[in-house]
Amino acid sequence: MGIKWLGETEEHDYPAALSYLSLIYDRKRAGRLVAALKTAPIVQFKAKDIFRASGLSLLGASNYHVEKDRDKIRLGRKLSPLLLVRDENGGKTVIADGYHRLCAVYSFDEDALIPCKIA
Repeated sequence: MGIKWLGETEEHDYPAALSYLSLIYDRKRAGRLVAALKTAPIVQFKAKDIFRASGLSLLGASNYHVEKDRDKIRLGRKLSPLLLVRDENGGKTVIADGYHRLCAVYSFDEDALIPCKIA
């Protein structure tokens, strides 16, 4: 079973990223980051490397949103690429949108290449 991806990030992911980034950065900077994400090219990173760079914990399959994304993978539906931000001050990668998708993909294949946009 291959994990399928959309060729471009879904539009509704950008407001979600803005909401999350506004918790970390002031609204103006969060807006600039989202604008940069919209024009960023799609790149790929391994699931395990994104986790390592983010410092986040893996959510289990019992999480409702992770299970929904696992179902999409099983059904062959395409997932939206992740939105990532390099936090140069903290030295971490911020997952602005796509944390649940990342967890779902990792549960199938930690070496899977995940399409991302990164600012």
